[in-house]
This record gives sequence, C-alpha cells and structure tokens, in this order.
Amino acid sequence: MKSDFKVSVTKKNLPDNFDELKKSLNRASNWRERLDTIDKLGAWKSKEAIELLKYRLKGDSVYRVQEAAYDQLVSWGQDVTMPEKKTGELFKDTNKILLRIKKSLPEDHSFEDFKEKVKKMRMDLYDTYEGNKGKNFNKWLKETWASLDIK
Repeated sequence: MKSDFKVSVTKKNLPDNFDELKKSLNRASNWRERLDTIDKLGAWKSKEAIELLKYRLKGDSVYRVQEAAYDQLVSWGQDVTMPEKKTGELFKDTNKILLRIKKSLPEDHSFEDFKEKVKKMRMDLYDTYEGNKGKNFNKWLKETWASLDIK
C-alpha cells in the first residue's frame, strides 16, 4: 500500500534511522512492526514523528496500533481523538476471499492447511485480523473456516 503521506525530514531531533522507521510504520502486513516502531518513535518527539503518528492514528487497520499512536501523541500533549474500533468485516468481502482460499485446497484439508494458505495468499488480511482479534484470532478463523460452505 503506497502512501501519499510525505514528511520533510531535517536531522534535528530525529534518529539516524528515521527513514527506516518511517518505512516500518507503513508496512501494511506487519502490525507488530508498526507497534514496535511507534514505541521507538516515542523517544523522538518532533514535528515529523507527530505527523507520522497522527497518520497511523487515523488510518491504521489494527486498533492496537491506533491505540499506541494515540497514547504516544497524548503523552506528548497533542489534542487528538481516538477513532472508534471497527466492528464487523475489516476487509470488504472477507468471507468471499476466505471461501476462495478454502475452495483452492483439497477437500480433505485441515484447518492448519487453510490457516497457512490464508497467511501465504493474503498476509494483509491475516495480519489485520490477527492484530484486531488478538488471542481470539485462531478461534475466529477456525469458526469462519468451518462455516464456509463449498457448493
């Protein structure tokens, strides 16, 4: 996912690896990396870091990442509002996507086969739901897998 978000970088009050941190913060298929990057940026209060975190606050697909950006911005005295947690489908036609993946597997495939194929084919979807569902992710995915009817 390419972003139109641009930040002018000055070396004043920025880490040497700022460009790498910026890339990590925009990596759509790794919510843990984005979360870790927010923590790292927390040590570098600057206009650029604030703008990056505001961007993540508004547009991240994983609520935990939005919460971390919000918490960091508030700790820096920024007047920001926490977005509401999305409910329902996080991707348009999630069930259709998962059904296609299920249909592509042999009839006698296991849940683990399905889970691995979802991870390989749609890492963005897998990662987003994993980040939002947390410890309930496997239960949700298994229930969804079991409910997908192949006609």
